[in-house]
Amino acid sequence: MPRFKRMLLVEDDEKDIELTLEALDEYNLANEVDVARDGKEALDYLYFQGRFADRLRETPAVVLLDLKMPKVSGLDVLRQIKANENLKMIPVVVLSSSAEEQDVIESYKLGVNAYVVKPVDIQQFLEAIRKLGLFWALVNEPPPSRNFNTA
Repeated sequence: MPRFKRMLLVEDDEKDIELTLEALDEYNLANEVDVARDGKEALDYLYFQGRFADRLRETPAVVLLDLKMPKVSGLDVLRQIKANENLKMIPVVVLSSSAEEQDVIESYKLGVNAYVVKPVDIQQFLEAIRKLGLFWALVNEPPPSRNFNTA
């Protein structure tokens, strides 16, 4: 069986975190997911700071990013990822309840790889996450992970 690639889930809603991990667990992907519960934690993760200072020095295969978050918004996280030479090649998928045209346009202008509106129906949500997880963790070939300093 192929080795699944690590993902970073950036989500502040505990129920959505639980549902996402449940959906990914169906394909044994949940143990390959790191969770940041707000935008600041996401940046700490990516820059190896705070509680993530000692994590393995590799980039995630994909960042699943909510937009509406406390401390640092998802758009600001996306902006920082795509502006950083060492991070900009990490695929970012916005996974948001917002279907606002401005959010979609701004996300793509900033370089998002995909924009997925979270389905309201739980079964549709679970199925969307399963498909995302399988594609990004197994099918997609991410940029090579390497040891680096993101500063």
